[in-house]
Amino acid sequence: MRVLIISDIHGNKEALDSVMAIQHDSVVCLGDLVDYGPSPGECIDLLRRENIPAIRGNHDNAVAFGVECGCGYEYKHLSIATREYTVKILNDAQMDFLRNLPMKLEWKENGKKLYFTHGSPLSFYDYIKPDTPEETVKEYIKNVDADFIFIGHSHLPFIRKVEDVTLINPGAVGQPRDGDIRASCAVFDTETSATKLIRIEYDMEAVYYKIGKNMPHADELIAILKRGK
Repeated sequence: MRVLIISDIHGNKEALDSVMAIQHDSVVCLGDLVDYGPSPGECIDLLRRENIPAIRGNHDNAVAFGVECGCGYEYKHLSIATREYTVKILNDAQMDFLRNLPMKLEWKENGKKLYFTHGSPLSFYDYIKPDTPEETVKEYIKNVDADFIFIGHSHLPFIRKVEDVTLINPGAVGQPRDGDIRASCAVFDTETSATKLIRIEYDMEAVYYKIGKNMPHADELIAILKRGK
């Protein structure tokens, strides 16, 4: 089975549509459907319509419960402003969807134990990056019984082995932060355990137009998408 792994959509429906066109048998979303992008409701509706399992990210939590997202100083003003925009345009059903997202999912496929979460198994605020010290990663994952751990949050795609566990970050669908402006995702083959990190182009001009027409801090939000970080 080919599992499409997506994360950090951030209201970018055009990017989401692009990655959903990749050949797959099932999909898992690792969270952060909302904030920064102009179409959070449409992104939520697609996941609801397709019955896609999804994790609660820190931005989903902030929108759903009216709390801070734990963002760094550089993006805090954008997260606050776009959260206000997001809350204003989401309907009750979409807000309920965010409120009911789980913190983790665990599957067993072909004898392999798969664990899905947003930040780390301890918290959706934790960042695991390609260069996070191995001892720190071990602390984050020490209580998890899994062969593969799928995480998002950092917006940085990578595959990394720590002892007997493989960590996979598909990168960000709607807010890449690694300098590549294309949407990022991954496909995991449950039979072979092979993982492919994928980058795909999407209609960025349409997103720029929506941001410019509807959102606060439009110039800054567009500039982030244009530089991919």
